[in-house]
Amino acid sequence: MQLNKLVTFHKVMGDATRIRILALLSKGPKNGQTLSGILGLTPPTITHHLTKLREISLISEKRVKNTIYFQVNEKLLQQLSLGMMEIVTGKGELEVNQEKTAEHTKILGNYLTKDGKLKTIPPQRKRRLIVLYHLAKGFEAGKKYPEKEINEYIKRFHEDFATIRREFIVNHIMYRENSIYELNPKELWAKIE
Repeated sequence: MQLNKLVTFHKVMGDATRIRILALLSKGPKNGQTLSGILGLTPPTITHHLTKLREISLISEKRVKNTIYFQVNEKLLQQLSLGMMEIVTGKGELEVNQEKTAEHTKILGNYLTKDGKLKTIPPQRKRRLIVLYHLAKGFEAGKKYPEKEINEYIKRFHEDFATIRREFIVNHIMYRENSIYELNPKELWAKIE
């Protein structure tokens, strides 16, 4: 699931009126006038909230003569509601990327020795990012690392620690300030295309 789509969903759903509207529509299609009467809100206010829900495709509309009825897109609502848990637990990412995982394993096999040392830094960007992602697994999120500790860690894999350290920064895998390094959230890392 795309992170931006999930963030937009939570922004839209951060309003009690929109949640009430979805709860009412989940019991069956309703028009704006009916929603206005049930919720005690003006028609323009209802229209505003319905527009926000429609923008992210959470509701659809059906015209019957001169009246528009709104209904919930239950499948999308369920996907987006579960999306946060999938991203937090990592399950969603694994389900979506099984083919990529096999490809990444093959690429790592080409660049790493049996004891896990890096034979060479891949010249191709995609392969280099796969290797950097692999090396970054050894860092803890939220922990601050002095440059010396980063260098020692990288030396366990390859002698050119300066290049790899620079690649971590350039590809937004790590953040550096005053020679102190910290792992960035994965959403900020350069994307493997």
